[in-house]
Amino acid sequence: MTVREIGIVMNGVTGRMGYNQHLVRSILAIRAQGGLELADGRRVIPEPILVGRSEQKLRDIADRHDLTRWTTDLDTALSDPSTLIYFDAQATRAREKAVLAAIAAGKHIYCEKPTADSLAGAVELARAARDAGVKDGVVMDKVFLPGLRKLRRLVEGGFFGRILSIRGEFGYWVFEGDWQRAQRPSWNYRAEDGGGITLDMFCHWNYVLESIAGRVRAVTARAVTHVPRRWDESHQAYDATADDAAYAIFELDNGVIAQLNSSWCVRVYRDELVEFQVDGTEGSAVAGLRNCRIQHRGSTPMPVWNPDLPATEPFRDQWQEVPDNAQFDNGFKAEWEQFLRHCLEDAPMPYDFLAAARGVQLAELGLRSSEEGRRIELPEVAI
Repeated sequence: MTVREIGIVMNGVTGRMGYNQHLVRSILAIRAQGGLELADGRRVIPEPILVGRSEQKLRDIADRHDLTRWTTDLDTALSDPSTLIYFDAQATRAREKAVLAAIAAGKHIYCEKPTADSLAGAVELARAARDAGVKDGVVMDKVFLPGLRKLRRLVEGGFFGRILSIRGEFGYWVFEGDWQRAQRPSWNYRAEDGGGITLDMFCHWNYVLESIAGRVRAVTARAVTHVPRRWDESHQAYDATADDAAYAIFELDNGVIAQLNSSWCVRVYRDELVEFQVDGTEGSAVAGLRNCRIQHRGSTPMPVWNPDLPATEPFRDQWQEVPDNAQFDNGFKAEWEQFLRHCLEDAPMPYDFLAAARGVQLAELGLRSSEEGRRIELPEVAI
């Protein structure tokens, strides 16, 4: 059996997402399992080269995981001929310049979303990757989660009949940072640094909705800043200039209507932090990150509205749990393996820079809809 090491430049691994999900639970997990076996029997082992701004943080991470390759100089890492892939999990504002440098260096690109903080920037990256002939992929982790995979299985099996509508709730209370530590970095709440829940979450909702029911064709949204004052990592007060909640109606292919609320200012009264309800002519489903419940047309009860009497029907008990029927790996790791196969054996990778650009477009037009107070149709994104 042939074993090959491939170098992966990993920029932004000192951040929460880059470290936990991408380095530890994806790349190091693939290494721990002996690498990734390709279709022809070859096995590849990813060799991470850590890149970041803090020498001390990089050294600490490298020592913690017995890694030897790290640098604060991105150009040095990109010039290494042993590296095949560049990965970016930096703050959004820093991503575009670094990705363009990696494309110019001839690296295949895999990065977090949004790929840029504007549609023009996202399209430029897609064009640059195409023109350079490098492969590109974007982290679209939600569709790899067990609950969404079960939901997709229902779609592919025709369970819903004709899908009518989708309703989604996402969010939790992010502490302001004064009397309890904030769970998210302060740049998330500064528009000048690329923050805002619309830019963050609409990029997710675009590919999730595409996977369930089709392309988004129009958006009506309201983005707001509910909490205008927060405290940063140094416990210094600052003005929140980015939106921390967004309420939207999305119009999809075939007349499907989706309503999604996204908020960092909501206290959770749900089974999971995100839930989607899909209603169709033949059945309905409620999916979260891990679980999915269904109610078929033939088992749908007939509740009666009577506000003068207490509700006696056990509505939650009238739904059936969808079985796992498979072992679901970590969603980030699963997509990393998909991208590695894309680079090494030309396997399909639907989550590319063009798909990411559609997500950025949705966020951009969602913010415009909020500012102008109107419904906005989405033109086709082309490169």
